[in-house]
Amino acid sequence: MSDRPFDLLSLGELLLRLSPEGVERLVRGDSFQKQVGGAELNVAVGAALLGLHTGVVTQLPFNDIGNFVKNKVRSYGISDDYFVYDNSLSARLGLYYYEYGAYPRKPKVIYDRKNSSFVQISTSSFPEEMYRATTCFHTTGITLALCENTRKTAIDMIKKFKETGTIISFDVNFRGNLWTGEEARACIEQILPFVDIFFCSEETARLTFKKEGIVKEMMRSFTEEYPISVVASTQRIVHSPKSHTFGSVIYDATRKEYYEEEPYHNIDVVDRIGSGDAYIAGALYGLLSSGGDCMKAVQYGNAASALKNTIPGDLPTSDLSEVNTVIKDHNDKGPQSEMSR
Repeated sequence: MSDRPFDLLSLGELLLRLSPEGVERLVRGDSFQKQVGGAELNVAVGAALLGLHTGVVTQLPFNDIGNFVKNKVRSYGISDDYFVYDNSLSARLGLYYYEYGAYPRKPKVIYDRKNSSFVQISTSSFPEEMYRATTCFHTTGITLALCENTRKTAIDMIKKFKETGTIISFDVNFRGNLWTGEEARACIEQILPFVDIFFCSEETARLTFKKEGIVKEMMRSFTEEYPISVVASTQRIVHSPKSHTFGSVIYDATRKEYYEEEPYHNIDVVDRIGSGDAYIAGALYGLLSSGGDCMKAVQYGNAASALKNTIPGDLPTSDLSEVNTVIKDHNDKGPQSEMSR
């Protein structure tokens, strides 16, 4: 940990999620459950629950919906010091609709986020001292993909944070309904020279970056081409919408070593949205709280993600005590209690 006021700041759009009750369908249901989400917020919340001091850099509409989001974020202990607000008549919060799946029907996402207040975000709205306020800065390919302005703002912020010695964390988080693989590759390759901690799935490495070989070879190749210190790749096996196996591998370029553990098998999935972000939150906690211990990153990332799969909504709810208990149980091969009491 450093003496900077924040351990982690993340840049991204905050969204309103609307979901039918249970496994009801969007085309038929008559009511929606209202929740707050967004990849970068999910990471900030997960890391805060584990004990890091986190905040989100974003722009919200200055109206009741923006206040709902702000209050929800504050309820998780996340700083809103770097929230800015859109006072225009056209101010709006991006939203998305999520339909739960039930085998063989897959979950479904429909976005309605075009022309949201976030797409007008600008570096000029934030103080220069922000770039010296955090140990680590995190953003994702989703922010880069939204539009030319968010792309420019994110890249400018990455460079400004990097100049102050801030650790840069980046998750590719490829979304085919936001941009093409070629667009993603061309853009992301511009920022990889500034990235310290890189999150990229095996599938994305192959399809977007045209990597070949086994996953460990692809991970190492990123560090050979760019000054990246740590590469993390999650590995999910979907048995059905309600049963997944989840694990990961992390490569430490300095030590030239790989770290992994036995995956979590047959997770009872309630809601998979945000589980990748929970992994990042756990991995960043493991790295930042230990001075770079990649094995701790694997353990906390895997456990945090496995737990998030069991929680409805985008945001995690597992604190450090619960995650530590799951890690202990995962490594304990002896008899275990089936209830916490």
